[in-house]
Amino acid sequence: MQYSTAQFRKNLKIEIDGEPFTIVDFQHVKPGKGGAFVRTKVKSLLTGRVLDITFRSGEKVDVPDLEEKKMQYLYQDENGYCFMDTETFEQMTLSADQIGDALGYLKENVEVEVLFHNGSPIGIELPMFMELEVVETDPGLKGNTASGGSKPAKLETGVTIQVPLFISVGEVVKVDTRTGEYIERVS
Repeated sequence: MQYSTAQFRKNLKIEIDGEPFTIVDFQHVKPGKGGAFVRTKVKSLLTGRVLDITFRSGEKVDVPDLEEKKMQYLYQDENGYCFMDTETFEQMTLSADQIGDALGYLKENVEVEVLFHNGSPIGIELPMFMELEVVETDPGLKGNTASGGSKPAKLETGVTIQVPLFISVGEVVKVDTRTGEYIERVS
């Protein structure tokens, strides 16, 4: 199966030279002379590198053999990070490289989507929002409102994000895992 450049859209997964990519951005260009083309920015699902590729209008690209499985993160040991398939209860270990940036939000028992390419795990997708406890930050000050600025706070998973001044240690905050942004305090 193949996609035509007319089907390109953001986050579409395509395969180039046997490597799976996701489309980050694209632009259809119709010059005054010559044929139309599509300027595309793609990100490798294996290495994370970003490439700029130009396709002729109507050119076809392969559809990668990708599969997503819902899995639960169990624990970390010297071999890596252990996940369990929520349907078959099979366990597999992924390396820090395979997990990538999601490592900063990985918490025991959280359910993630593990992405497989040709049957091999290549990465994980976290839930869009996660609730995490603040373990380290400057004390919250009385009278500071939500619009009064921000400060760094270390969360239970080890990642540091910016939170409003009124957030204190021990509070739980909702975080957007795609951007690392504070969303709200969870009561």
